[in-house]
Amino acid sequence: MRPLEIGLVLPLLEDPPSGDKPTWDTIRGLALRAEELGFDTVWVPDELYWAPPSWPGPRGFWECVAMTGAVAAVTSKVKVGTWVLSALHRNPGLTAKAAETLDEISGGRFIFGFGSGHAGAQGKAFGFPDDRTVGRYAEALEIVVSLLRDGEADYEGEYHAARQLGHRPVGPRPGGIPIMLGGHKQRTIGLAVRHGDIWSAFAEESSKPEAFVERLTMVDQTCADQGRDPSTLGRSVGVFVETDGLNIAEEVGLGVPLSGSVEQIVDAVHEFARLGVTMLELSPFPEATGTLEVLAEVLAVLDR
Repeated sequence: MRPLEIGLVLPLLEDPPSGDKPTWDTIRGLALRAEELGFDTVWVPDELYWAPPSWPGPRGFWECVAMTGAVAAVTSKVKVGTWVLSALHRNPGLTAKAAETLDEISGGRFIFGFGSGHAGAQGKAFGFPDDRTVGRYAEALEIVVSLLRDGEADYEGEYHAARQLGHRPVGPRPGGIPIMLGGHKQRTIGLAVRHGDIWSAFAEESSKPEAFVERLTMVDQTCADQGRDPSTLGRSVGVFVETDGLNIAEEVGLGVPLSGSVEQIVDAVHEFARLGVTMLELSPFPEATGTLEVLAEVLAVLDR
């Protein structure tokens, strides 16, 4: 029996070593294959433009909302989520409208992943603000959550405003789209506990289960501090998976991936579940199609 939900992160980034782009045909094929294999969710990253000095050149991503709509339209059963939409890049009222639209396209299969976003190089390149990132996110949440849960928002903040804004039209789950909020530090974890249905984090230096123990402990403590029953908050963790033994993920700065045999990956999944993770998001690297077929074997073992 599968011990937690397992999602597949679709590749939107140009290949770091070669610069080759992931085509829509490839992305669509991966989403449909993931649905066929029984993945619980397919996830669409929201990044823009990465240019680490160790890479041969800058690499870009396809745009998240457009791609999520396309994936939602071609699939029929698997849940579809944003991983995670950046509050720094978008107006909050329009973000709520995009989320509702994606739920309509998917027929009620959408998971709204949302986070503060990254300042720094890619934000600067696009002309986005590079200060008070979390403060801007906290204000955006006041608007977005009110719109998605209550159908209206009236808020005047330092960075964002919604003035007697009604949320129309609504999709197939009025007030019920799952909200997954990213949080790596105390303040953003606190916002996830306050507003979210699911807390989310992703691998930075390591995709191994032990790398997430400290943050999972912080989530539990924050629930206690805010008086929230921890069993009411999902816990989603995103990791890189490399099955060819080449260690390219680590070489390009994505940290130590999950790797090894099917049995070793299965053991890692069970360890994540033992730590309290309820949703595990697998990002195959560097070659998604071959890695996905190995993960098919992982699912087969887990579902016995």
